[in-house]
Amino acid sequence: MSAPVPPGWPPGVPPADAPGWQDRATAWLLDHCPPDYRRYPGLRKNPIALAWLAQRHIAGQVAAMRQAYREARVEVGPHLTPEALAEVLAALEAEGLRLVAARRAADLLYEALQGHRFIPRL
Repeated sequence: MSAPVPPGWPPGVPPADAPGWQDRATAWLLDHCPPDYRRYPGLRKNPIALAWLAQRHIAGQVAAMRQAYREARVEVGPHLTPEALAEVLAALEAEGLRLVAARRAADLLYEALQGHRFIPRL
């Protein structure tokens, strides 16, 4: 039986303390940051710092997505058909949900990299 993971734990990353989990966590974090972050060995060698930075990057994306959703009707709505605007809003909503989930996963990885462990409640 594998160790429990909290709700929102990133898919494909083994539970904390499983062999190789930090390498998989680092890869997941790099996948959720700008591609240029891969060029910095210090981020790969220090996954806690990478998780901390990823939290901020993803939070910025969430904020930008929310602002885009609020402004889409006014800014681009007049230039789109009603159907196209509905598609754009649906895409923004879906991406926002994906980003919120990624932010939760990055938070969990940051905590786990600091040594916190999930204890399931009954």
